[in-house]
Amino acid sequence: MEIKAIIEYANGFMTQAFAFGGEDGMEKCDPSVKYRAGIQNYLIDTGNEVILVDTGIPADFEDPEYDENAPIYNGQRISEYMDAFYELGYKKEDVTKILLTHKHLDHSGEINQFPNAKIYLSKTEAQELDLEGENVVPVEFDDGAYHNFEKSQKICEGLYLIEAIGHTSGNSIVIAENDDLFYMIQGDVTYTDEALYANKLSVVFEDIGKARETLDNVREFITNNPTVYLSTHTPLGPENLKNKYVIDLENPPESIYPE
Repeated sequence: MEIKAIIEYANGFMTQAFAFGGEDGMEKCDPSVKYRAGIQNYLIDTGNEVILVDTGIPADFEDPEYDENAPIYNGQRISEYMDAFYELGYKKEDVTKILLTHKHLDHSGEINQFPNAKIYLSKTEAQELDLEGENVVPVEFDDGAYHNFEKSQKICEGLYLIEAIGHTSGNSIVIAENDDLFYMIQGDVTYTDEALYANKLSVVFEDIGKARETLDNVREFITNNPTVYLSTHTPLGPENLKNKYVIDLENPPESIYPE
């Protein structure tokens, strides 16, 4: 199994208030602290299948202008999603499955580009997006518990879609098992790894109680299993992937701050 990052945006920032302020309030955060931001999604090549986890921002999306006072600025678009996908050496027709963590445009923007792919997402998010058709698989997480997570759906050997409600009412995470490591591709449970270490929720959620429960479950899983944490909105995602960096919640690395 190979996991690869499809990188679209780089050199952005998010404020601590945005990334940490969900429960305590944005006013409790340090207004001078910003963390690095970007956007990437992920591709899993099992050897038999090519599986996408989320599909980026649509090519015709109008990027917001740089604003140093914005709560989050994803950075410059360095590649369209499809161009970055092609640069990895694949064709549209190679993709057999898409695992959609949630409905937001930066995760679902190019799902229609892949005619041969079955789209797996929670039944709740399928209804929210009004997705129907023979290629849409509304997941009800009926494969039982996965470690400490109550509900899961096995996609193939070593690959699971996990119910992780909070950010949205049908949010999911993906866990891939490879080389004795667990690769957790998370749909905005946190926006930056600093929030994971600090045990803080962002200000973007539909159910704050469920979001807290999900983050608690994520941290418990990471504590008990060697986990490489792959985020969408921070360059720490592809950096963790490249280095096979296993998260140690008790020993956070020193932050690299945006210039």
